[in-house]
Amino acid sequence: MEHLVITVIAADQAGLVERVAHCISEHQGNWLESRLSRMAGQFAGIVNVAVPSAEWDGLLTSLRALSSRGIRVQIAERGGEPSDLRQTVRMELVGNDRPGIVRDISRVLAQLAVNVERLSTQVQPAPMSNEPLFHAEAVLALPAELSLERLQQRLEGLADELMVELSVRAEG
Repeated sequence: MEHLVITVIAADQAGLVERVAHCISEHQGNWLESRLSRMAGQFAGIVNVAVPSAEWDGLLTSLRALSSRGIRVQIAERGGEPSDLRQTVRMELVGNDRPGIVRDISRVLAQLAVNVERLSTQVQPAPMSNEPLFHAEAVLALPAELSLERLQQRLEGLADELMVELSVRAEG
């Protein structure tokens, strides 16, 4: 079996997932893992697929043909997993919304060579005041040489600057 990762984006409409799943299935592919979401009238997703080598070209042709239905698909062979990561942690952040929060947090993570495995963000009205609150949840993979304590120290310093509440804890 060959593996590929596809990204899909299109104006939201009923049947999008079925069209992609049909292409995969008609080429004996196996839908292994996905993250799909509707946002601001658009539908976007990423899917990890296993497909027999003999079906590879046919699947790629079918997926590319979805563009005639307004579905843009990008295809990449699955890369290897980083081997120097030792610990997975969960980060949660809440604070008044303002531009630059993700940029500032991701800059610190990049400086520490932390891999962002998953990131989910949203802005919701605060209870009582109705002010916009920024919420972020992330799963992070730390390099072997970085301790949870060191990561926490760096992020807490930034959290004070940004005036947000931030927690980091080991997964599991």
